[in-house]
Amino acid sequence: MFAEEMLERCARLSGWARRTLARDPNLLDPATLAAPYSSVRMQEEIAAAAPGDEATLARVLRELRQRVMLHVMARDLAGASDLEEVTATFTSLAQCCIVEGVQRLESWMAPRWGIPRSACGERQQLMVVGMGKLGGGELNVSSDVDLVFVYPEEGETDGPLVLSCHEYFERLGRRLIALLHESTGDGFVFRVDMRLRPYGDSGPLAASLDMLESYFATQGRAWERYAWLKARPLTGDAHEALMKVVTPFVFRRYLDFGTIQSLRELHAQIRAEVSRRDLADNIKLGRGGIREVEFSAQVVQLVRGGKEANLRVRPTLAALSALTGRGWLDPKSHEALRAAYRFLRRLEHCLQYQEDQQTHSLPLTNADQLLLAEAMGFAQWPALLDTLSAHRRSVERHFDSLFAGDSTTRDDDPLEGLCSAQAGAERVESALASLGFEQPRALVDRVNQFRASARFRRMAASGQGRVDRLLPRMVRAAATYPPRDNTFDRLLALVESIGRRESYLALLLEYPAAMSSVARLVSLSAWACEYLTRHPVLLDELIDPRELAEPDWPALEAALRHELSVAADATERQMDLLREFQHAQTFRLLMLDLSGRLTLERLSDHLSDLADVVLRQVLRCTWSQLRGRHRDLPRFAIIGYGKLGGKELGYASDLDIIFLHDDPAADAPEIYARLAQRINAWLTSHTATGTLYVTDLRLRPDGASGLLVSALEAFASYERTQAWVWEHQALTRARFVAGDAELGMAFEKLRSDILRLPRDSQELQEQVLAMRDRMRQANPNDSELFDLKHDPGGIIDVEFVVQYLVLAHAHTHEALTRNTGNIALLELAASLRLVDAATAVRAAAGYRDLRRAQHALRLRGKAQARVPPEELDKQREAALALWNAVMGNRR
Repeated sequence: MFAEEMLERCARLSGWARRTLARDPNLLDPATLAAPYSSVRMQEEIAAAAPGDEATLARVLRELRQRVMLHVMARDLAGASDLEEVTATFTSLAQCCIVEGVQRLESWMAPRWGIPRSACGERQQLMVVGMGKLGGGELNVSSDVDLVFVYPEEGETDGPLVLSCHEYFERLGRRLIALLHESTGDGFVFRVDMRLRPYGDSGPLAASLDMLESYFATQGRAWERYAWLKARPLTGDAHEALMKVVTPFVFRRYLDFGTIQSLRELHAQIRAEVSRRDLADNIKLGRGGIREVEFSAQVVQLVRGGKEANLRVRPTLAALSALTGRGWLDPKSHEALRAAYRFLRRLEHCLQYQEDQQTHSLPLTNADQLLLAEAMGFAQWPALLDTLSAHRRSVERHFDSLFAGDSTTRDDDPLEGLCSAQAGAERVESALASLGFEQPRALVDRVNQFRASARFRRMAASGQGRVDRLLPRMVRAAATYPPRDNTFDRLLALVESIGRRESYLALLLEYPAAMSSVARLVSLSAWACEYLTRHPVLLDELIDPRELAEPDWPALEAALRHELSVAADATERQMDLLREFQHAQTFRLLMLDLSGRLTLERLSDHLSDLADVVLRQVLRCTWSQLRGRHRDLPRFAIIGYGKLGGKELGYASDLDIIFLHDDPAADAPEIYARLAQRINAWLTSHTATGTLYVTDLRLRPDGASGLLVSALEAFASYERTQAWVWEHQALTRARFVAGDAELGMAFEKLRSDILRLPRDSQELQEQVLAMRDRMRQANPNDSELFDLKHDPGGIIDVEFVVQYLVLAHAHTHEALTRNTGNIALLELAASLRLVDAATAVRAAAGYRDLRRAQHALRLRGKAQARVPPEELDKQREAALALWNAVMGNRR
């Protein structure tokens, strides 16, 4: 379409364009319609006009706005631009006018008042914060601009007349508003809305950062978090300081599911107002309108943006894409919402083109309806309505499903009587019995005791209300997973623990499937219930849209490393990030385990890999922060022993570790000692997020009385000349875990050399037997039950036999030094004819069964792994047969 035709089409479809072109036919050069109206061009046109006072600047900006409006309209109605170009151009226009306005107004105010400065003499600049669609870079063609004025700190001006910074910025703000907002013979630039500032219309026009932070902390409401989500500073130079105040207010550190209810209430108020004012056809506020698309994205951003920084994007379409990429929005819904949003926004623009009015209501006259249909590319008005209705129904369905979680309960539900003192107890107990609960009266009593407890009374009224709504759902969820009474008891214990953290209660209300998942989890494992109670933030893992799969450790470590790097200047945040990562991955492995998708060996491998990742990143972070470090990368290594070294970690295993260095620097011992202390502190310190691991450092040379970090040469000397046999037994399950790779290789070679030292088999056997006896005495079993770990025929017996075989025969069979696990080493010993093959096979199978039984007991929350002897009689006999065959039937 030729440029002249584009302008003619504008004049036919828009009354505003027709009048504007009639008044000034040369307002816009048709040749410029070939390309978008750039921000550079806007700035050049303002500069070329050289406005010398406010009146001239006001005229220049209004004429610029008319040219931009006509230019955008012509390209849009001709199909030469897309939605992104339209919104970006008007956003650029607003930003350009605001920036130019502030700069020129400041220069005109300077001769009288000078420059505002802080108490330290630093220049203070006004930050004009764009909110809403201006902040999101998606301004519509006849939109208000929502602004907030913020300045860094208090002080005063340095001119002939002195004003406080507050007074100065209020004057500057009022003049900027007049420059943009006042309607003159040339029209207006942008209508300005300042009601989103602290305290709204009754608040000061400009606020310092301190005041803003204090307001957020004491007065900030849920809807204001929504309003500030897209906030973007347009002027000034303290943007980073501003966002440090805004970001934690908008995006809470922990998952904030209470936001869903707050936004549900906010939107209900909007819908009520729409109904009261008969605005059903309003394409912004009505059902299935623009606002519901925006809410659909922003509610998830507010809930999860604190943990997932990649969701903190401002434009709506970009937010929908981010949610889809993370899995919080399925691709089909994403495409439907995206298409609806683009259609609704273009319809919004075509409506506003007609008379340059901020309207979102469909036209009432046939003539205007036909013009709008043509502008949108439809031959007839009914065809436009049909397409509009389809998009709005799509948005409405998605919006209603998103906000439908905390639905109201039925008045006739007998389980509602759990929370009512007036309800008939017999009716409630009958309902419980019909659901399969064995002790209905006891369950009701437990609920009543909880609701009468000091913990419940200390909850906020809103929290008590959420608990009361949850209780019937907990009963129904528990009824699905026997033993029902135990499952409910565990659910109640969980709710008691998290009751003062309303966000978690909100999660269970908003996501009924999460309650079902929790019930299943706690029915299968008391330990899982305890772990979830200690770390309730893990409830979020139950609604993670990603398919539960075995972890990809390299990818997970890369993501963790990135998060830690972003928080490089915040030690406490880094420590919490590590804990959140460790807890989340442990919980995901637990869910895989309870679903039967992991063997015990595979689970132990993953838990060991998780510990390796954490240790590597703890070492990296602590070294980077260590004062006095003398090199970029430390010549330092973490060595894992015991279950970590043997890759047999369980959920609650300690980490047996030692520290080595190989650094000739004179001050290296002191530096690495401080590093080791810091590493241990990072691992064991309890923060608000919990702990990482319990560590045991006593396997180092000379035990607890020895140096915390050993030089490699000194460690080698100790192992060769001073170490006890039990220390060499421990070395059979040691491995390099983290640190300098070259030092790790040196340790592995040294380990092999030590294990291959020739030993007198009789003397070795005596010492192994003595150590086994000391362990038995340290872990007595006075019960009639079989202790799977410590009793004769238990796990320790098999492990001691393997260690003996390694130390006795590695000097002739180097393959025995490989740290491949007890079962693989038993199989290797049998292939080398060091032990009878059938005996080894039975012992290996029995050892696997013993470990599985131990693991199952711990999942059930048992403090000791003990069972009636007859339960694992064959496995015990197999272990005893191996012991007798290798150790000569001696104890």
